[in-house]
Amino acid sequence: MLKLSERLRSTHNPDGAVLLDISYDKMFSLNPVGSRILEHLRQGCTEMQITGEISREFSRDVETVRNDVRELLSQLEKYHLLATEADTETR
Repeated sequence: MLKLSERLRSTHNPDGAVLLDISYDKMFSLNPVGSRILEHLRQGCTEMQITGEISREFSRDVETVRNDVRELLSQLEKYHLLATEADTETR
C-alpha cells in the first residue's frame, strides 16, 4: 500500500494543488490531474484504482493515465514524500 509522508502538507483548488514538505521547506505544484491523484492516494487507493478513477474522471485513455500516475509516484518517491506499507512497518 502506498502512503504519503506525514511531513507532506497540501492545499487543493480548481487549478491543482500546492504541496509543502515541512521538513525541508520545499514546495511543489500539481495540475488538476496531479491533485486528484494525490487525493486518491490519501484515500488509500492502489495505483491501479487511481488509474481507473482518473481515466474515468478526466475521460482519458488508461495507458496515458497509467504513465501520468507512475510519473507522479516516481517524483514523490524521489523526494521521499511517498512510502510503502513496508517502509512504515520498519519504523
